[in-house]
Amino acid sequence: MTALPPLTPRPDVTAFLLTRRSRPAKTLVAPAPDRAALEPMLTAALRVPDHGKLEPWRLIVLRDAALIRLADLTTRLGAAQDRDADKLAKARAMFTDAPAMVAVIGSPQPSDKVPAIEQTLSAGAVCLGLVNAALAAGWGANWLSGWMATDRDWLTRGLDLAASEYVAGFIVLGTETSAPPDRPRPDVDALTTWVEA
Repeated sequence: MTALPPLTPRPDVTAFLLTRRSRPAKTLVAPAPDRAALEPMLTAALRVPDHGKLEPWRLIVLRDAALIRLADLTTRLGAAQDRDADKLAKARAMFTDAPAMVAVIGSPQPSDKVPAIEQTLSAGAVCLGLVNAALAAGWGANWLSGWMATDRDWLTRGLDLAASEYVAGFIVLGTETSAPPDRPRPDVDALTTWVEA
């Protein structure tokens, strides 16, 4: 087994994490990362805690006609479900406006040792890992969801997912057109309890 190098301070990485900011999906335009640019980001995204090495997730890269097909499916199913027209238009635009998208699929694995919640959290970590990897590479990225992420008919017809699978996140990738202002951040002191005994 190859030994990992010793940990050393990385103030540049700390500064990135302290200032990271998702880019609103509606501000992202083409070009999006091509396959060569995207593959290192996907590799980085999969370096997440994975108790039991179950790999309870997988990735589906969506581009071009695939995004239009999913937009059309969203419109058809949403209308059949009598969803609010304005919200349905927004859900459709999530696909039509995306320069590229990666669906992070939660794919729970049978395990006596690793509870489902740990597998779900691991899939969520992949989503954040991909957003951060894209931002660190200079791309705009945003983590979206919506009713489509858990609608069984949409998941089956749109992405051919197994009955146990779901979308942990739709990660939109592209070139940012404007840097958003930062937003209010959580108060660490108000949300942290220090226990020493």
